[in-house]
Amino acid sequence: MKIYYWSPFFTNIATIKAVIKSAESLVKFSKEKKYDVSIIDAIGEWDPYDKIINKKINIIKLNKINLGKYLPKNSFIKSRFSYIFIFLWNFFKLKNLINKEKPNFLIIHLMTSLPIFLSLFFNKETKIILRISGLPKINLIRYFFWKTFSSKIYKVTCPTTSTYNYIIGKNLFKEEKIEILSDPIIDMAEYRVKKRKIFNNEKLKNKKYLIGIGRLTKQKNFGLLINFFKKISDLYPNLNLVIIGEGEKESELKQLSAKFKDNQKIHFTGYQNNVFKYLLNAECFILTSLWEDPGFVLVEAALTNLPIISSKCPNGPEEIIKDNGYLFKNNDLDDFYNKFEDFLNTNKKEIYKNKVIIKKRVKKFTLLQHFRKLDQIIN
Repeated sequence: MKIYYWSPFFTNIATIKAVIKSAESLVKFSKEKKYDVSIIDAIGEWDPYDKIINKKINIIKLNKINLGKYLPKNSFIKSRFSYIFIFLWNFFKLKNLINKEKPNFLIIHLMTSLPIFLSLFFNKETKIILRISGLPKINLIRYFFWKTFSSKIYKVTCPTTSTYNYIIGKNLFKEEKIEILSDPIIDMAEYRVKKRKIFNNEKLKNKKYLIGIGRLTKQKNFGLLINFFKKISDLYPNLNLVIIGEGEKESELKQLSAKFKDNQKIHFTGYQNNVFKYLLNAECFILTSLWEDPGFVLVEAALTNLPIISSKCPNGPEEIIKDNGYLFKNNDLDDFYNKFEDFLNTNKKEIYKNKVIIKKRVKKFTLLQHFRKLDQIIN
C-alpha cells in the first residue's frame, strides 16, 4: 500500500518532526511491511533532513533545484508570496505525480490548499487525509474552501480532543470523517540516546534556570516570559532563563532582554537538535504560548519529569496538564507570577505525584500509539 506525505515548509517547526515520525511509525511498526511510504519534497525543504529520515522512506523531489532557499519567508506578506509560488509552480507536477504513481493515501499537512484543490483532477484510487496540525484559524476563506471540498477528503485528523470538538462544531465535515490522531512526538529509542548526551553548555553548568522552548514568533509569546523573569529576578537572584529557538522575533526579544539590568542571566541558545539535555538540567519548563495544539515541547518536558507552568491557552496544555500542573490565564503576567509562587510553595511529594500523572498522560503521543491509530484509519 502506497502512503504519500505532503507538507511543504520554510522554517524549523514542530510539524517537520510530526511528518518524519509519522512516516517512521508506518515503516517501523507494520509487521507485514505492507506500507510503501514516501514524503513529497516540493521545494527542497527536506534536503537538510536526509540523514535523519529512515532510508526505508522515499523522498520524491518535484524539483531538481532547491527552490526553498530562494523564497522569501521572514514576514507574513513575504510568506504569502512564497505560498502562491509553491501552489503555481507545483500545480501540474503534483497532479502528474499522483495520477502516475496512484498512492492509496495522500496525508497532507501545511499548505494543504494545493492537494485539496487538485483532488478535482486526481485519480479515484488516491484518498486524502487532512492532518490538522495545531489549532486552525477558520476564517471565511478557509471555511468556504474546506466546506466546498469536504466531499473530496476521506478523513480529517485532529491532534487533541478539544480541536476535534472545535472542528465538529464548525460543521465543515461529516462527523464520521473526523478522527483524533495524537501527534507522534515521543520516540523512546531516540529519547534514550539523547538524554545520555553530555550537557556541555559552559554558561549554564551548575546554574539553576527556567526554560522556554519554541519558535521565536508571536504565537509563542516569549515577550511575556522575559517580562516575567524581570519581575522575579530580584526575588530569586540565583535563577537564570534559557530560551531555545529561532524565528522572526529574535531581534525584538533580544532587544527586550537587553533593557534588563541583569540581561546576562537570559540565555538565547538558538535552535537545538537535542532539547532533552537542557530540559533534564532545568528547574521548571514554562510555556507562554497564545495557542498550542498540543504543544510538542510540553510533551517533551513531561517526558523528562520536569515541572510545568503553562498558559491556559487553546487547545493542548489544559488537556495535558489538567489539575496536575500550573495553568495561568492566557497572556496574564500577574496570574503567571501567582502560579509560579504556587509552584515554589508546593511540597516535593505533591510535585512528584503531578509529574508522574502528566508523564502517564503523554504516553498517547508515542510513535507506537500514533501508528496504531493511523493504521486503523487507513484500514
